[in-house]
Amino acid sequence: MKRLLSIELQKIWLNKASRVLTLTYFILLSFIALIASIKFDLGIFKFHLAEMGIFNFPFIWHFNTFIAAILKLFLAIVIVSMMANEYSYGTLKQNLIDGMSKKEFILSKFLTVVAFAFLSTVFIFILSLILGYGFSSYTEIGIVFSNLEYLLAFFVKLVGFFSFCLFLGILVKRSAFALGFLFVWNIIEGIIKGILTFKIFPESKIASQITQFFPLESMSNLIVEPFTRLSIVKTIGNQIGVENSKDYGVPFSGLLIVLFWTFIFIYLSHRLLKNRDL
Repeated sequence: MKRLLSIELQKIWLNKASRVLTLTYFILLSFIALIASIKFDLGIFKFHLAEMGIFNFPFIWHFNTFIAAILKLFLAIVIVSMMANEYSYGTLKQNLIDGMSKKEFILSKFLTVVAFAFLSTVFIFILSLILGYGFSSYTEIGIVFSNLEYLLAFFVKLVGFFSFCLFLGILVKRSAFALGFLFVWNIIEGIIKGILTFKIFPESKIASQITQFFPLESMSNLIVEPFTRLSIVKTIGNQIGVENSKDYGVPFSGLLIVLFWTFIFIYLSHRLLKNRDL
């Protein structure tokens, strides 16, 4: 497994575009720290994000994983391009000629997916600790290391999303078309969700119970938006009479659904490659 992962990482690092995108992704993740410097001072109105508590433990785990997940598209491009290059440069056929089985080939890609997700999670963990200890009002160990389930959700979400991208890269063979398919699929899920929510089941939770099983929706549900958890937002909501009953926790069922989709995408990737004439 170490050999397979090493081969894939060398391919990515030797490709200039993939190398730039990967470095850009981690650089942008570090830019989360710049949020702390955002200040507005307009007379009596003063706005400082860091002072709003976004970097307080344990809220920071929720906030940082949500923001970092938005940037996952950069690595998605790397994953899709990784497969497209295999076909374009003929390295897939050469690897098979050199003795690598199709199962090992898919395993090497999946290990790369897991490695990217793991490195991203570790990066966010370290960054959150630094920002938290720098700005949080609560630094007791019990508080600092509570709500770490958001890191697990972040990891599972990335593995599932990258596995989907890997499947699309094998299915379509061209990175631009694969990313286009991903975009179209996201729109399709959104349209179906809208129809179920506002037309078919407008007065019940049946729509959300159905759409939670959609691949992209299930990944999105792992980490819901954190902004309405902020005290200032709650205060404004109470003043205008808006009741917030949202569940901000990481659903165990959601983790299982995304892991199921991850298995499906990797299985279909292997079946597709196995049955395809290269």
